[in-house]
Amino acid sequence: MNSLLGRITGVIAALAIVAGSVALGLLLISLAPEPESRELPPRIPFAQTGSATAATGPIPVFGAGTVRPAREVEIAAQVGGRISRVAPAFQSGGQVSAAQELFRIEDEDYRLRVESALADVAARQVALLEAEQRAGIAAQEYERFRSRQDGAPEPSPLTLREPQLQAARAALDRDEARLAEARLALSRTVVTAPFAGFIRRESIDAGQIVAAGMPVGTLIAADAVEIAVSLPDSDAALIPGLWDLRPGDDSRQVPARVSASRGEQEYAWSGYVDRAEVAVDPQTRTVDVVVRVPEPFAAGANPPLLVGEFVDVEVDGLALTDVWRIPRAALRPDNEVWTVDDGNVRIVPVRVLQRADGAAWVSGPLGAGDPLITGGLQFAVEGMAVLTGSDSPP
Repeated sequence: MNSLLGRITGVIAALAIVAGSVALGLLLISLAPEPESRELPPRIPFAQTGSATAATGPIPVFGAGTVRPAREVEIAAQVGGRISRVAPAFQSGGQVSAAQELFRIEDEDYRLRVESALADVAARQVALLEAEQRAGIAAQEYERFRSRQDGAPEPSPLTLREPQLQAARAALDRDEARLAEARLALSRTVVTAPFAGFIRRESIDAGQIVAAGMPVGTLIAADAVEIAVSLPDSDAALIPGLWDLRPGDDSRQVPARVSASRGEQEYAWSGYVDRAEVAVDPQTRTVDVVVRVPEPFAAGANPPLLVGEFVDVEVDGLALTDVWRIPRAALRPDNEVWTVDDGNVRIVPVRVLQRADGAAWVSGPLGAGDPLITGGLQFAVEGMAVLTGSDSPP
């Protein structure tokens, strides 16, 4: 009896605990603040935009290329022999002026040839005087003979010794030519620079024997360097008067800027378009436009523009009207841009004139300040609603 009463008491206690817990839970729920209601965000995409600006001045034409010498010649002696002296400047990197001596060849043999030729000329001069004297005597004797005999025949050239006189004159001319040749060879034992520049390579030293015509070094001109820039036809067409340019004609220069990075420093040099090659590269289908930079090694704010250096080139192209400069990111495939008009997308076809890393130059029905979509949308259709920076982003 007591055990039954104990079980009933336990059940009642458990039910009381459960009932108290439920009541406490209901009380806490009733006292909790109601959650703040929020509206669902609109399902209109947000797009980043940039602006179109009217392009003024020339449209830039961008390219790149490797610096090469405007003039480069192989240095070689015109006569052979042993090198007797090499100028200190005749070494790789050495700077020389026009007509400066580079090296010298032993000239004893050539001086002896000159002396021998002088002796031959002197002997021929004596022989010519003798031939002239004999010819004069022969002419006088014939005149005396004709004065004593009527109807004397006309004298033959041999009678007047004219062939002998001509032979003596020809022999003198031949030996004088040999003397001039010997003197010329003697003068060529001293090799000089044909123009001012820098020695790019040399391969001789004193005591070395060289043959006539053997290259012993390379000289590059100091007055200018060139960069051959490969451009597609569309870019080459933007260079004003490209096909009318003539090498060395300073009256019709198209300005260009050459830049290169060395470490963390950017350097720039001024140049101009000198000419264009007349052949198209069969592999790349591009045209080589030659940009010339005068005085690339002159002392100044910039270091020398080194031969073999890879550089960027910017050429001043045509200055056209109704051209817009837009962010490069705004240019879409199929030469389209997406503008925003009253919160709706408008797809505008354009003609692309030039592209750069951060900008593009186009012509088309755009206006100054038109918002152009540069990001945030992967696709768009005409009339699609979008939010831009002027609206509150979602």
